[in-house]
Amino acid sequence: MKFSKLKNAFAEWLNNAIYSSRTSVLNTVSSLKAFMWLAATVLLLYVFGFDVDEKGLKQIFLALDVVLLIYFLTFLTRFLYSFRRYEFLKNHILEVILVIIIIINSVSNHFFDNQILGFFSENLDFKSYEDAYLTFITFFFLIIIIYEIIQASTILSRLKTKPARTFIYSFILLILLGTGLLMLPTMTVDEGTMSFMDALFTSVSASCVTGLIVVDTATYFTLKGQFVILILFQLGGLGIISFASFFGTFLKTGVGIKQQLMLQDFLISDSLFSAKGLLRKVIIITFLVEFVSFVLIFFTWGPDVQFSSVGQKLFFSVFHAVSAFCNAGFSLFTNGLFENGVASSYLLHIVIALTLILGGLGFSAMQDLFSISSLRERLKSPWKDWKLSTKIAVYTSLVLLASGMLVFYLLEKDNTLAKQNLVESMITSFFQSATARTAGFNTIDFSAIRIPTIILISFLMFIGASSGSVGGGIKTSTFYLLITSVLATLRGKAKIEIDRKFIPKELLFKALSIFFFAASINLIAIFTLTITDSDISLPQLIFEQVSAFGTVGLSTGITSNLSTAGRIVIILSMFIGRVGTLTFALALSSRKATKGYKYPKAHLMVG
Repeated sequence: MKFSKLKNAFAEWLNNAIYSSRTSVLNTVSSLKAFMWLAATVLLLYVFGFDVDEKGLKQIFLALDVVLLIYFLTFLTRFLYSFRRYEFLKNHILEVILVIIIIINSVSNHFFDNQILGFFSENLDFKSYEDAYLTFITFFFLIIIIYEIIQASTILSRLKTKPARTFIYSFILLILLGTGLLMLPTMTVDEGTMSFMDALFTSVSASCVTGLIVVDTATYFTLKGQFVILILFQLGGLGIISFASFFGTFLKTGVGIKQQLMLQDFLISDSLFSAKGLLRKVIIITFLVEFVSFVLIFFTWGPDVQFSSVGQKLFFSVFHAVSAFCNAGFSLFTNGLFENGVASSYLLHIVIALTLILGGLGFSAMQDLFSISSLRERLKSPWKDWKLSTKIAVYTSLVLLASGMLVFYLLEKDNTLAKQNLVESMITSFFQSATARTAGFNTIDFSAIRIPTIILISFLMFIGASSGSVGGGIKTSTFYLLITSVLATLRGKAKIEIDRKFIPKELLFKALSIFFFAASINLIAIFTLTITDSDISLPQLIFEQVSAFGTVGLSTGITSNLSTAGRIVIILSMFIGRVGTLTFALALSSRKATKGYKYPKAHLMVG
């Protein structure tokens, strides 16, 4: 009891002593933090992106140690000036952990001759202590920088701009950052830097989870470059806003209304509240599916697939698992999954196909199907049905998968499937039907497929994945609604009814708008490509353009042969296809005043 009184008296005395200087000190600390993050970012970019000799590396380590010391002192100062210090520690638990790591690292360096980090460097197969320390310090600062960016993301709620525009700006920012990183010298195997156009194309393709490439991902990029591409399509698949908002829910400031509006549009949820609740489930399901896929892929590589080490096999497995779930289509093999050894790993094909199907199913549908709460409810109430949107996503996807698989087999059984038996042919046909729905992997040579198959795959790519997923295209719900409206018109029905539910005309107008914008963009792009790249055949250009718009990534092998103007067309198509035609149109539109009156009904001859 005496200790408690003494502690409270000391805290009161300290608060009174520092109260007058609180504002000026905290402003100084904020300035120091901004300088610190800028210095840390520049140092990490330099050491990560350029070849640094041993002497330069020691100087950078010294500078990073100074930054860590400043970080520790600013945290201690903020703690002292918080007044409610216990609540401060609770609200900044991540920073507390990072500070503890700094203390452990300092103690290890000065009293144990770096034995702690040396132990990890020996057991985790690092080349040297410097390499281990660089990896550790890079990872450490990345956590801190990401934490600060997440805290700064609450500014989104105060920006006076449309959620659609902010969503687009986030992708532009990701693309520009990716372009800059890929142009660093250590990202590529060749000496010098990657050209701006090639880096921009690769960054857009990765950020928009497309998979079209102008350089060979397997041989052109170093491990660092491949890792950057992995981060780009992971962030691009789930969106920067989703990541920032997810981690923002753990902060004291929480998630702002503007972020919740963007999440509602991105996740296709029913309300702001459900969007915020759905987000955590989406992130958890995403990482869980990617982890399970990684484990299965690791153990299903064919015996003919050779890796130089276990570490390489681990990285290849992680890369393809994330690429599959995000429907990115990037591969670390020169010929994609058509590579020798990989092309005959049929269990691997099934695992990747199932992973990309789940990724293209839609976050809302995945939550409805696989979340613990939904499964628990169905166990208690077996009669409880799926949501209408889930039914449309699942059943439409199944029909497209089955019909695409059957037609592909019939068209290619005497062509690209000629050397395979029936089971292998069916697995390959199933894989191509699945991958055409915005994934972009290939287990056959797409430059050898027939014209009817090109039309089939283009049709599947145009439809794309389900709403609220990482995939592109007009979406399965749009396609289903258009088909339903056509059937209703043929039957003379005045209203569209699905599963005993009335579909309002606003949804039909939205579906028609999406279809119109998508068709118009593709027609304009194809027309432009026939001018800029007239030496390439029309079917190949159509296939390439629809693949870019649907963020699929399948190609007949013409991507690297496109002219600069042609590449710009494909870049714009990938970007618009990822953010969504309607989102892009809404971002460019201006709000009009509503009218309280209406004109007399008109009659037009249609058809």
